[in-house]
Amino acid sequence: MTTTENTASDNAAALTVYSTTWCGYCRRLKTQLDEAGIEYAEIDIEQDPKSAEFVGSVNNGNHIVPTVLFADGSTATNPTLAAVKRSLGL
Repeated sequence: MTTTENTASDNAAALTVYSTTWCGYCRRLKTQLDEAGIEYAEIDIEQDPKSAEFVGSVNNGNHIVPTVLFADGSTATNPTLAAVKRSLGL
């Protein structure tokens, strides 16, 4: 279940996935989230400069995707599905 968002300020889902269209790791994580029935908002950092800045700020200046933002404000860089589930308490 995917909700595509265009801005970083829209974080209605419990989880936001920052990605790019060409990122294989992003596609894998999003497919796994979809198959697990975990809803998320997706933001393409190449289309949203503020989101790219955020991703860089939590990754020591690197724009590493996927970067996941949880509702509690914590982040994970290139997490496994198991790590996402743990963070969500699933």
